[in-house]
Amino acid sequence: MANLKNKAPNKSPWDLTGQVAIVTGARRGMGRTHALLLAKAGAKVAVSDISQEDCQKIVDEIKKEGGQGLAIKCDVSNKEEVEEMVKKTVEEFGKIDILVNNAGICQFKPFLEMTEKEWDKTIDINLKGYFLCAQACAKEMAKQKYGKIINIASVAMGQQGIGFPNIVHYCASKGGIVGMSEALAVELAPYNITVNTVSPGLIETPMIASIKQDPKTIEAMLVRVPMHRVGKPEEVSNLVLFLASDESSYMTGSVIVVDGGWLAG
Repeated sequence: MANLKNKAPNKSPWDLTGQVAIVTGARRGMGRTHALLLAKAGAKVAVSDISQEDCQKIVDEIKKEGGQGLAIKCDVSNKEEVEEMVKKTVEEFGKIDILVNNAGICQFKPFLEMTEKEWDKTIDINLKGYFLCAQACAKEMAKQKYGKIINIASVAMGQQGIGFPNIVHYCASKGGIVGMSEALAVELAPYNITVNTVSPGLIETPMIASIKQDPKTIEAMLVRVPMHRVGKPEEVSNLVLFLASDESSYMTGSVIVVDGGWLAG
């Protein structure tokens, strides 16, 4: 349990030295900033995504700053690839302490035109992928009676969030992540594994590139955001770092929104 009085002099409370993290969907956008910030805090980071070459570029950035990283190509919707990702991480770094489930897709399509294939692809990556990664990593975490699972959802998660037109499959997957995370928090608590959800709003990533191409659409969305701007990936990564650290040791099953006040408005 975190105790600032026991911290070494001048040691940051967010110091992750000795910790090992896996970040999925880490080749760009928020995943990239999550991986870089965790590495900057001292964690050894397995950078995972569908492109080995792109993952290696992020690892090169980490190493340039004096950190340790490992590039792993992985389709999170494929159980064999997920298990191989976990195996490679343990072989390289000896354990897994932190999982940031970040991989996801968002493809706009009116509900009445959406195909079963498009639905399945989104659910497979955004929801089943989180399940597969969480299960594989939790099995390793349970052995050491310690772990941090951080699931990235969205304000488009329904219930306490919002519904959003033309991405019903995305909203369904993100709402599913919240429900799954709450159940996992209860089930994994005896193993001292915490499970929390981060729900970003409009964040400057490749995922919202198509939205920003239409000035009217982006302005209509920003009208609903009290801070009236798009968030930066680093503003989400700062929260991920807190949840990855022992400073959040009594938090589990929480859903934390980073949205510039969107839901409050």
